[in-house]
Amino acid sequence: MFGIGIPELAVILVIALVVIGPQKLPDMARSLGKGLAEFKRASNDFKRGIENEVRAAEENKGISRENAAKEKAESEQGAEAAAGNVA
Repeated sequence: MFGIGIPELAVILVIALVVIGPQKLPDMARSLGKGLAEFKRASNDFKRGIENEVRAAEENKGISRENAAKEKAESEQGAEAAAGNVA
């Protein structure tokens, strides 16, 4: 996790305890946890939104290809019918 080992984490906690104080440390940790959870939720929502847009674009692209194939087949049938009427 972030390349931090147990000794480094212990030093960070001791410094936080000295700077913040034992009364406010749990509140600060709780606030930090809530902030990280909110950030994670927002990043997941962003990722999900991008994936939905990509999926919708791919579906639209597939529908466009199907429509183009249908139009091509219809125009070929129309050309064959016109050629049959001329002959």
